[in-house]
Amino acid sequence: MASFGDDVKPDDIDQALQIAELRPRNYPAAQKAGCETWSTAWSPHGNLFAWSCGTRIVKIVPWYKIKYNRDVDDDNNGFINNHGFSHRTNSETNPTGRDSLRKTITIDAGELIWALAFGSSTAEMRPQSVNLNIKHFFSCKGLILATGLNSGRIRTWDVATGKLMLELIDHREVIRDLKFAPDGSLLLVSGSRDGTLKVWDIHDDGNMTKTMRGISKWVYACAWSPDAKLLASVGTQKTVLIWNMSSYQIERKLDGHFHDVVSCDFSPDGALLATSSYDTRVIIWDPYTGEKLKTLCHLFPPPHFMLAGGANGTYVRSVSFSHDGTHVATIADDSYVRFWHVFNDHNPEQIAAAPNALTCSFSPDGSVLAVGTRNGSVSFWGAPMRCETLQDLCRMALRRVTRSPVISKLPLPLRLKEFLEYKRFQF
Repeated sequence: MASFGDDVKPDDIDQALQIAELRPRNYPAAQKAGCETWSTAWSPHGNLFAWSCGTRIVKIVPWYKIKYNRDVDDDNNGFINNHGFSHRTNSETNPTGRDSLRKTITIDAGELIWALAFGSSTAEMRPQSVNLNIKHFFSCKGLILATGLNSGRIRTWDVATGKLMLELIDHREVIRDLKFAPDGSLLLVSGSRDGTLKVWDIHDDGNMTKTMRGISKWVYACAWSPDAKLLASVGTQKTVLIWNMSSYQIERKLDGHFHDVVSCDFSPDGALLATSSYDTRVIIWDPYTGEKLKTLCHLFPPPHFMLAGGANGTYVRSVSFSHDGTHVATIADDSYVRFWHVFNDHNPEQIAAAPNALTCSFSPDGSVLAVGTRNGSVSFWGAPMRCETLQDLCRMALRRVTRSPVISKLPLPLRLKEFLEYKRFQF
């Protein structure tokens, strides 16, 4: 079997450009268990990047320092930058804004870190009861960083100072993923190997508002829809769950994978959901109907479901949707990172060699993909970007506010409805 179809060779596909890299100072000696980069995180405006190399230390680095080859090792704690651009602008070398820092922040989380997530915060002061007027512990302005730990605990930190804010305790196993709601409510969802998802209200001193248990023994990942009304979760039972975040009930199950599903991400308009699995495939779904719209294969010919459900050498570890809504990035155990244009053909638009990759995430503007690896390093790749057609832009604008079941009932020509439902990629 091969990583690409018979009609395609790696040399025939455009090569992505690596623009920067972060490495532990003892690299490559760090290539051992306990030094993996399981998670990375971008701040909402993309000015900061958080990175853990599998140890108890997480660093919050100004992106301009990484991009322009500036020294990110402010406290000589073992992290260096490897590449960079040569041209700078005043706005990038002297950043301003609420999620900008001029130096690297180092946080010791106390134990192994498995998950990271940025959340935006505001000052809050309110009485706890009619008789008491106590200032809530959570009163930090700016950004917070949540860290999911090996013990099942979650610790949140003030990004500006690196100080501990809250410690959230209820999970019994490793925290595998953390996601803040995109609506600024500071609701945090955690997914754990104990098989549960928990919803925490950071505004309310980290109060746990709900525990959601699906069918998976382990929860690997979760993702909020852009309007914060739905949550997708994936785990060990081959099924993708879509949760209604008003009722905290399962709204639908998406069946189609043959192995554990380990990563998921919504498109920017919320109309599509991408899921990656150990079965060598990524599936693009309509999360509102459960329909499979496209399959991105990472092994050719596609393996029989018996092989796809076992050790096949091409586990797809992570998937991420770009800000433009037309590109997804994937990483797999065949040592490639792939950039796909969702609406064109079934071959990647760009590829790059990425051995031992574990996780990938697009920057908020979609121009850069961060890839974390087993040896604790993070590489940054320039992502393909293009000016999309007016048709595609109009579709994205409409789909941000209109679900596919509503579109199917509109008195529109069939071709137009199929285009708006992403069943037809050209109108």
